[in-house]
Amino acid sequence: MSDTLNLQTTYRTIINAARERRFISYGDLAKANGAQWHHVRYKMNTHLGDLVKIAAGRNWPLPSAIVVNKTNLKTGTLDGTAREGFIAAAKEFGYEVNDPAAFVEHQQEALFEWAPNAPDNLGLIEAHEATEVASGGPKFVQFFGPVLDALRWFGGSAEPRQVIGKVVDFAEVTSEELKETNRNGQSKYENQVAWARFYLAKAGLIDRKKRGLWSLSPEGRETFLDHESAVALFKSIHARYRDTTADDEEAAPPSLGEAKGTLFDDPNRSFWFVGALWGGTDDQTERFMNEGVWQNGNDDKFAAQVARMKPGDRIAIKATFVRKYGLPFENQDKPVSCMRIKAVGTITEATKDGKTVKVDWRLLEKPKEWYFYTYRVTVVEADASDELARRLIQFTFSDHKQDYEFWLRQPYWAKRYGARPLTLTEIELEEEEADADTEEAETKPYGVKDILSDGCFLDEDELTAALSRLSGKLNLILQGAPGTGKTWLAKRLGYALIGTNDRAVIRKRMRSIQFHPSLSYEDFVRGWRPDGDGKLSLVDGVFLEAVEAARAEPDRPYVLIIEEINRGNPSQIFGEMLTLLEKDKRSEVEALQLAYSHEGERVFIPRNLFVIGTMNIADRSLALVDLALRRRFAFVTLEPALNNRWQQWCMDQAGIDEVDLKQIRRLMSELNDEIAADRSLGVQFRIGHSYVTPAPGDSVPDGRAWFRSIVETEIAPLLEEYWFDNLDKAASSKARLLQGL
Repeated sequence: MSDTLNLQTTYRTIINAARERRFISYGDLAKANGAQWHHVRYKMNTHLGDLVKIAAGRNWPLPSAIVVNKTNLKTGTLDGTAREGFIAAAKEFGYEVNDPAAFVEHQQEALFEWAPNAPDNLGLIEAHEATEVASGGPKFVQFFGPVLDALRWFGGSAEPRQVIGKVVDFAEVTSEELKETNRNGQSKYENQVAWARFYLAKAGLIDRKKRGLWSLSPEGRETFLDHESAVALFKSIHARYRDTTADDEEAAPPSLGEAKGTLFDDPNRSFWFVGALWGGTDDQTERFMNEGVWQNGNDDKFAAQVARMKPGDRIAIKATFVRKYGLPFENQDKPVSCMRIKAVGTITEATKDGKTVKVDWRLLEKPKEWYFYTYRVTVVEADASDELARRLIQFTFSDHKQDYEFWLRQPYWAKRYGARPLTLTEIELEEEEADADTEEAETKPYGVKDILSDGCFLDEDELTAALSRLSGKLNLILQGAPGTGKTWLAKRLGYALIGTNDRAVIRKRMRSIQFHPSLSYEDFVRGWRPDGDGKLSLVDGVFLEAVEAARAEPDRPYVLIIEEINRGNPSQIFGEMLTLLEKDKRSEVEALQLAYSHEGERVFIPRNLFVIGTMNIADRSLALVDLALRRRFAFVTLEPALNNRWQQWCMDQAGIDEVDLKQIRRLMSELNDEIAADRSLGVQFRIGHSYVTPAPGDSVPDGRAWFRSIVETEIAPLLEEYWFDNLDKAASSKARLLQGL
């Protein structure tokens, strides 16, 4: 078999078909040249273009007008990339084309009429050869045009299997090609189409927003690719998004492997990663395999997740731990989270008892280990819309290899496992955090009742409601007068959301920042900073660091606390991230390019990052909160809580006499009533309970002396600020506080 195409042979074959008034396929031309179609497919457009050039120069009808896809042999329809290539060649040689379809039909009929009297050969000198076309890229590049054509044929969007089937027709894929498999036993053809779709999506020609559906973008609808333009597109995208696996055609595309039609073809399919260890030591894996089930070993925990499991969902048994040595990549001797996949299966029956689902299991002969992006919680539903999760899903259920270099390039792990030497303190902190990285690490739980016992004076129902709003809205602002415990409560709501106040866990999963008038987007999100080489480099701020950390551990809540959120300019500080804060924008499909971005980078805020702000509503220097910010947050107002809980706390913790506390409570309440009634002030200027609440561990043997000291040094100066234009009123209020005891 030859891999070359001869113009004389091609011309003679076309003319013989035209004399019989029949159309001919690309595969027929390859066969006539003694070539295998899939070996010369990428050359055919240029080859036929040479024939058009000769015919145009001799004022002949254009012979390639009757060369069509094999599915169109009866109708003679020339469409998609084939027609665009033909029209482009015709225009290049001076033909005027107003109606492409009519032009093709006219050329076909003209050829049929001319063929009986046409010369039998081109009369070329023997040395003349068709223009050589180097393949210039991997084999899958030949499917760029056919994939776009197939989607156009379906009206712009279709399921992966539909596209894969239609490309067979457009590219005239042979039965031999369809039978070929790679080293993993997967169809080479389907894998090549998957790679084609991957690059077309990277180029913006295919929309990636809908799971289980391939759709042309507006640009894709208007794009027709011949082989040369497809190669140019491949080289451009490959240079920008180079990935180690992209050099291996045997592997599936790194993030768009759903084209294989086995994992992501059903948009309703979920992917579950579950534990099998009960009580920390009792491994149920063998029993699950024997009984064909998976069971939740917790009483009420994870009941909602189990209820969502349905037939057809994929499920894997995993165990998570930390490794430091003997890793297949350079980790700078730092601990790395590892997740061992022990068994995979498909759910066959949903739960009936709220705990058990039936599963068709496959126990792995040798468990496989996945690093970096791991799940520690017992039951996790992977988010298949996130590229990082898709890579894990493909590794788990399709036996794809993990590309360690890709993960070590991601910002969170690049910083964590870079070559920068650590101080002794940093090493100790990393070791401490690693202890909390094991599956369901044992830490002391923290919840609403713990907030109350720590010294919160709200009712339990109020705390539960605030925590519920934070969980539902993802963003919450605690607003109130000075001294109402906003920052204190914000941290404890964060502890309760995370589930513990363990120092190592909180240091890793909670971050705090205070807004102020000088704070900028470059400080909070990302900006240019001098590096050690005297150059400028992009440095992530606390918010983007929190985003990266949360995305790296999607099964665990992360918290960012912003104190005095209205003291800066929130719209300016957040920038485009303000849009991404919205709950319905918290996914990869909504990702945006940052004002300062790395090439090809798009960012989104994961759903497991919770933002808690605090806002002093009594500060005259601050403007009203931007409505765009207000719409993205739930607001909870904290009132001065000089109630029975406050009184009991002061008695139990500091030993203050009950009679003194009742007097302090009465005097402060009267003062707050006076402030609230003042037209120049109002309720937002009332004085909070924190002013008169001793710190935990403080002993107050003389409550009256303690209160007088607070009045003289804290409350009186505040009153003078409030009534700066009426200092007599401030003095009078101070006197009533001091004389009332």
